[in-house]
Amino acid sequence: MKKNSFLTLFSILLLISCNTKTEDTYVADHYNKQEVTIAMRDGIKLHTTIYSPKDTSKTYPILLQRTPYSASPYGAGKMKTKISPNVHLMKEGNIVVYQDVRGRWMSEGVYDNMRAYLPNKKENESDEASDTYDTIDWLVKNIENNNGNVGTWGISYPGHYATVSTIDAHPALKAASPQACIGDFFFDDFHHNGAFLLSYFKAISLFGTYKDTPTDKAWYSFPKMNSNDQYQFFLDKGPLKNLNEYFQYEKLDVQTASTKAAIDDFFWKEITEHPNYDSVWQSKGIIQHLDKVPASVATMIVGGWFDAEDLYGPLETYKAIEKNGVGNYNTLVFGPWDHGKWAKDVVKNTVGNYYFGDSISLKFQKEIETNFFNHFLKGKGDQKSGLPEAYVFDSGKKEWKSYDTWPPNNVVKEDWFLSENQTLTSAKETTNGIQFISDIKNPVPYSEDIKTVFTPRKYMTDDQRFAGRRPDVLVFETAILTEDLTLAGDILAKLKVATTGTAADWIVKVIDVHPTDTEENNKDLQNHLKMSNYHLMVRSEVLRGRFRNSFENPEPFVANKKTDVNIQLQDVFHTFKKGHKLQVQVQSTWFPLIDLNPQTYVDNIFKASEDDFKTQTHTVFTDSSIEFSVLKN
Repeated sequence: MKKNSFLTLFSILLLISCNTKTEDTYVADHYNKQEVTIAMRDGIKLHTTIYSPKDTSKTYPILLQRTPYSASPYGAGKMKTKISPNVHLMKEGNIVVYQDVRGRWMSEGVYDNMRAYLPNKKENESDEASDTYDTIDWLVKNIENNNGNVGTWGISYPGHYATVSTIDAHPALKAASPQACIGDFFFDDFHHNGAFLLSYFKAISLFGTYKDTPTDKAWYSFPKMNSNDQYQFFLDKGPLKNLNEYFQYEKLDVQTASTKAAIDDFFWKEITEHPNYDSVWQSKGIIQHLDKVPASVATMIVGGWFDAEDLYGPLETYKAIEKNGVGNYNTLVFGPWDHGKWAKDVVKNTVGNYYFGDSISLKFQKEIETNFFNHFLKGKGDQKSGLPEAYVFDSGKKEWKSYDTWPPNNVVKEDWFLSENQTLTSAKETTNGIQFISDIKNPVPYSEDIKTVFTPRKYMTDDQRFAGRRPDVLVFETAILTEDLTLAGDILAKLKVATTGTAADWIVKVIDVHPTDTEENNKDLQNHLKMSNYHLMVRSEVLRGRFRNSFENPEPFVANKKTDVNIQLQDVFHTFKKGHKLQVQVQSTWFPLIDLNPQTYVDNIFKASEDDFKTQTHTVFTDSSIEFSVLKN
């Protein structure tokens, strides 16, 4: 290497090192930190960490995140290296506050998953809405140099708390951005339409381990699977009740580490004792209370089209505020992201194997998120924010679009029928039945990867050829498209089915089949894959068949009787380009993303025995159809 070349390389490395150091110390250099406890109306004290700009020559709005995941680092002199929703908001200056919610980490009280909102609270009764109100009230009255305006934000569970902040909102709350926000635990995260997401097994203890004493150390531990093959692990374990042993533990005093008593994981117990959408789950849902969001609070709902964890929540949150709000500023942002990827400082945007473009997250942070908070917390705060009602990414064309409504006004409903010879047709041709055997000893995997995961994400864009080549997965597809076809909005699968048993799950996947002659590739593809004939999963969903008529009151199938099963798939915005094909796959197992259905009806699947599980033959009839929301130019 030449001397000059070496010096140039050394200079570049030194510059990168200096910039990294500067970024790591930015918060410490520009912010002061204080930790306080704020008393709620019932006397419970919540630990709160406040980062205030050292420049006190002007006033700042407050950005508040309430979280169950810790407001750490704790202690004087220990500071986060990044604060705020994004680096732009951090560097231009805001008062940034993090709070441990009730019962988590350094806050007092006992935690309750998706703690129920109380619409008619008595004087000293509390819920998360009142905890947020009391927190904001204290902040605006006690933090120096605040301008009286508060914004809330968060991703995933913190996104749920951002949603809650808008209900019975404090007058100082001017803007809220719930992102990947949980809306209802019977349809988000741990359940999908009544089916239990077995793949979230390792995350149960994170939310269900009892604690009633503040602590800065983790009081929970994760189950040890002792396997690198989750498919085989859960297959060998058998019925769900065999997993109970992983959720029984000795309760520890978190201060002295001494054993106090044996106790069950309360979240696992809640899941297993309440298999239906009963009053427990209904009381924890927040979507049904979004008629209480005042027009004084602007909302920006953010989500990812390929978010495996929380897709239902943000879409339904936006729709509920839109439906019930009178004069509300309510906007939707959806991009080609998995869970929370829009908050990452990355140039290349991929989900699993699939590449969507560069600087997508960075563009959102700078041009959308920052402008939203600045307009409502520092600017005029009127309806003229300069942002669109719906800013959405077409995951097929790989480009952003803006609309005045979501779904767009020029969308029409079209039915496509699951016809014979693996075809998807625009008209019903026959009413014949297509059969397949659903073998409980050999369920359809949700991924061809051999591994264990904490919560699955990559599968949302996985190539589906591995599934489509199985005899227990029915495939229906169009001819090669001669012009672009854009889906914009929800999808409704209107299946007509039968089974030799009395119970079954039904899974529908919508897939973009890429041309076989494409030269497109990207280096992030797994080694065994090419983009040639890539089967991109655009949307997928399951319905536990017992809930086909009611989530509250399940009922068995009548063996061999033709039955309607309607499955609501969440919204998409995807163009199937000319030269591609639109494919639909229908199957009855999706393992171990969801648990195995015994395929014989039992009152509570979480208590089913080995003898309840039976291989059955299922039938899908060719007068079944998929209702798409098609965008017309």
